[in-house]
Amino acid sequence: MRREPTPAEAKLWRHLRGRQISNTKFSRQLVVGPYVADYCARDAKLVIEVDGDTHSDQARDASRTDWLQRQGYRVIRFSNADIMSEMDGVWQVISAALTAESAK
Repeated sequence: MRREPTPAEAKLWRHLRGRQISNTKFSRQLVVGPYVADYCARDAKLVIEVDGDTHSDQARDASRTDWLQRQGYRVIRFSNADIMSEMDGVWQVISAALTAESAK
């Protein structure tokens, strides 16, 4: 677990905290089984991961995503660049995921 978020993580957290999106409670750096999710809406079973600019551990990410999905979580990944330059699009993807989950 890291103490200080990256600028992209901090920006995303400003948009997620306080139930600002679909009245959904997100937690930051939440332990989910053997992993620490960057952001998690436990009730909605949604995990959001932020991949850094030099992110390259795809095998580990695939294993982590597979485990989370087997537990019933949907996993969405965004790059730092997406968050810093396309926040409206990021917001729409998260909102659509929450809407799809609530429609089940």
